[in-house]
Amino acid sequence: MDVLILTIQVLLSILLIVGALFKLTMPYAKYSNIPSVAWSKEFKPAHIRLMGVFELAGGVGLVIPLFLNFLKIITPLAAVGIALYMAGAMATHLRRSEYLHMAGNLVIFLMPALFIAYATLVRIIGLDASQ
Repeated sequence: MDVLILTIQVLLSILLIVGALFKLTMPYAKYSNIPSVAWSKEFKPAHIRLMGVFELAGGVGLVIPLFLNFLKIITPLAAVGIALYMAGAMATHLRRSEYLHMAGNLVIFLMPALFIAYATLVRIIGLDASQ
């Protein structure tokens, strides 16, 4: 089970960091012309950058505790933050009637983030029955 949690944690972190780097480094005009992120035209460039900062913080928050064990409480907090961020993304896609994007956010980001939050929090506070 620990291998599954770790794998999901690292994959989710990679996806978030890559997405954040696109938002932070790509010019707004070029980023907003990508067909799969047409929603970005509804936001100001500063808002897109802020979203990139949130994604970067969430992605780093998932993996930093793997290297610095005394920061392990950050993992469930970052995962809950990612889930809340993706819930907002789903609301944006719902408003735009982009149901396929909503399902993608739910399956690729929100559900794994909640799973990581639950699994790591249970491990931290010692409710794991298998130990």
